[in-house]
Amino acid sequence: MKAMAGLGKKERERLSAVLRETKGTISVGDTGKILGINQIVAAKMLSRWAGQGWLSRVRRGLYVPVPLESRTMDVPLEDPWIVASRLFNPCYIGGWSAAEYWDLTEQIFRTIIVITVQRPRERKPKIKGIEFWVRSIKPEDFFGFKPIWRGEVKVNISDPTRTLLDLLADPGLGGGFRSVEDMLINYLKSDKKDMDLLLNYAKRLGNGAVYKRLGFLLEQKAPEERGVITQCRERITTGNAKLDLSLPSDRLITRWRLWVPGRTPEVKNLDQ
Repeated sequence: MKAMAGLGKKERERLSAVLRETKGTISVGDTGKILGINQIVAAKMLSRWAGQGWLSRVRRGLYVPVPLESRTMDVPLEDPWIVASRLFNPCYIGGWSAAEYWDLTEQIFRTIIVITVQRPRERKPKIKGIEFWVRSIKPEDFFGFKPIWRGEVKVNISDPTRTLLDLLADPGLGGGFRSVEDMLINYLKSDKKDMDLLLNYAKRLGNGAVYKRLGFLLEQKAPEERGVITQCRERITTGNAKLDLSLPSDRLITRWRLWVPGRTPEVKNLDQ
């Protein structure tokens, strides 16, 4: 364990100003603006404070404060969502992470899913023991999220309907179609249900596989949603999609142009 090094009066004042004016994370840019110094000087200053034990480096140019009571500089992330929001901005927390937040699932997932317009080279970074899964989308698809407070910091999260849309677009974001099926059922039973909004979001996203998966799953699990099922049928696109991209699928449901796993005994006969 490395003890925190002492600071001179001027350094203490500078560090105090930076800590006071930042929330959750500290970047080179923040430090430069707060102290009125250029980024090269700010970067060296943050690196020095980290070396002295006052800050902990998260990624290049980004740090978090080390609590005074901490016995180590390798502190865990107090709130990984805040760090993710800062690293991959503009972004939102999505997939199963958002589904947990909105009570669409009782499953607990360790990895945090981040949806961003950035194109990071590392898609599954591990930061201070926390695993992230970063998915990229086009800027025009960056919609359907809302800000929530995490302490004193606002973080974007997909709203319940956008969460479901992303799961239908890529069931892997929900842990596979079995989990997505359960999340869909929970969505339908909740006060968060908004099928008109879901269809509007689907139209805006323009992913034909969404209609195929949604229509198929509704016919299986919520046949009373006849209006939505009909609209999904009307918006079927050419070509065949897979119910779950990660599973071998050797049965084609021609009605929905959807490949499903062959060993799915509860699937009704919809091959017409």
